[in-house]
Amino acid sequence: MTAARVPGEDGLIERVPFLARLEKQDRSALLALGREMTFQAHSTLLHQHEPSHHVLLVQEGWTKVTGASAGGYEALLALRGPGDIVGEHAALNGQTRSATVVALEPVRAVAVTHARFMDFLRRSSAVGLALAALTSDRRAAADERSLKFASMSVKERLALLLLELARTPHGRRTDKGVELVLPLSKEELARAVGASREMVQRLLKELRERDVVITGRRSLLITRPDVLRRIARAQHP
Repeated sequence: MTAARVPGEDGLIERVPFLARLEKQDRSALLALGREMTFQAHSTLLHQHEPSHHVLLVQEGWTKVTGASAGGYEALLALRGPGDIVGEHAALNGQTRSATVVALEPVRAVAVTHARFMDFLRRSSAVGLALAALTSDRRAAADERSLKFASMSVKERLALLLLELARTPHGRRTDKGVELVLPLSKEELARAVGASREMVQRLLKELRERDVVITGRRSLLITRPDVLRRIARAQHP
């Protein structure tokens, strides 16, 4: 079984996904309970507030998890990829979906019905404990991130977010720097740092003019991570 969350990692991307926390036989047994589903890029896997009937175990591809407030504001809550579980919250509490999950790229997942999932948890204390640890880690990471962001300016938050994304599997090293290949729009970056799209555009323009980043429609190359670290140095070790 893989060790739990690495201290100090961000709460947006799960570094040790659910399936990686399970023993091989438990992982295989759980996956065998479901049916495989495929989703095209930009399609919705789960809808917030809708009735829930299954959990999804992501096998390939990345998704974004968003939550909408009563006033219509939509926040980017998390990114989930291979090995992650989504939809488990509704399965555990018997309520409607708490968030929307959308494919950022083609996604392959295994859907396990609530009944089978809950029965499996009752029969396997190790898997139940792994899920409890995952839930605790996610909450702790989200709380840590909220506290960290509360004392930072938008510029510092954006610098920290770009550094965090660069450390994920989506940070591809090239001879010019670190290319972020995760297809997040400017609007989604803005939601992740709690700012307006216009503000993020201005900050990215400033970073481009300082030769810190090179941006495209849905691409971003970090050429000077040292500058980003200096911007976020008060909060980023």
